[in-house]
Amino acid sequence: MSARVKVTVGVCGGIAAYKAVDLVRLLQDAGLDPHVVMTASAQRFVTPLTFNAISGHPVITSLWSDSAGAASPDQPIEHIAEAQTTNALIVAPATANTIARFAHGLADDFLATLYLATKAPVILAPAMNVNMWEHPATQANLTILRQRGVHIVEPGTGYLACGMTGSGRLADIPTIVATTLQVLGSKESASADLAGQTVLITAGGTREAIDPVRFIGNNSSGRMGYALATAALQRGARVILISAPTALEAPAGCELVPATSAAQMRTAVLAHLPEATILVMAAAVSDFTPRHPEAGKIKRTGPLLLELDPTQDILQEAIAQRQAGTTIIGFAAETDSAALLKNARAKLERKGADAIVANDVSTPGLGFDSENNSGIFLTRDAQIDIPATTKAAMAHRILDETLALKTMQPALTTR
Repeated sequence: MSARVKVTVGVCGGIAAYKAVDLVRLLQDAGLDPHVVMTASAQRFVTPLTFNAISGHPVITSLWSDSAGAASPDQPIEHIAEAQTTNALIVAPATANTIARFAHGLADDFLATLYLATKAPVILAPAMNVNMWEHPATQANLTILRQRGVHIVEPGTGYLACGMTGSGRLADIPTIVATTLQVLGSKESASADLAGQTVLITAGGTREAIDPVRFIGNNSSGRMGYALATAALQRGARVILISAPTALEAPAGCELVPATSAAQMRTAVLAHLPEATILVMAAAVSDFTPRHPEAGKIKRTGPLLLELDPTQDILQEAIAQRQAGTTIIGFAAETDSAALLKNARAKLERKGADAIVANDVSTPGLGFDSENNSGIFLTRDAQIDIPATTKAAMAHRILDETLALKTMQPALTTR
């Protein structure tokens, strides 16, 4: 998704309307160009000026704005123009009232009229009181919309603004962004710039057994690797995902290869490497493994000393064994922000990868076990900063730069 794709964000009246500001920002980080439409009720919670400042576009608030009534061949009616030029309509928060109006085809404001006029995919992220969410009328309306192809981002469960606890909280903003990217990626007109490529991705944190019930591990959740797998699938690639244990569900369409230890991951990577045109080593692979893992559970009898041996360097072996045409991207997780670039460049030169994605995993809210990340895409000749964003958005940025790298290095990419 190297080009900015226009999407429209519909904001309805609810306390969660303020979260739509963050949604617009993260959609921008994902390479999209969000335009905003607000209902009259939404303007009681957040001003149009806020969205105007964030999006850089005028905010549409009414069918009867100064520009809405001026129609000509050069300037079509505004809601028709918006309907024809957007690639997706994302409504967040979607109130019970808006859901009902959409389901029954009412067109009494700009947003409802836009919904009826657009052929673009529609994504609704409901937010409301738990009783309103569970009411048969709301559920019946959602059923109608689902049958018509509307994508529903299910609300979360927890403490609500009304003081009650239950379902009805607006879904996490990164989840809405990820759904939007997935929907856009499944459109026939979506970018298929990875069609014909086989992308081999490692993800998660490996585990090195101490005994049958204990292991040495790390804090990797696997989210970055899984986001890369999802993004590559959206862009038309065949994806082989070699995953250490994780709570995540593998993206539909990828070929999942489980690997628990560093040794198992090494075996899987080298076995599938001949098929790959791109290898992205996003997994947090253990650097050490116990020399003598116990056959039975170790009893707690006093101090315990573990002898550790270094694991084999999968990235370096893959670089040594790759075929012509395989581009290899490594990752460097660091905790010393001052030495991040220095350490990453040393790793790039030492191992001979085509690029290294360096990120500071000690930054609060970024890196390990977070929905968000930031980093530096480092090559021998360039340094591309990736500001803090969702891992879904960062995955597309990494793939953008990887494709650019393949284009600039034809000697590596001709098979």
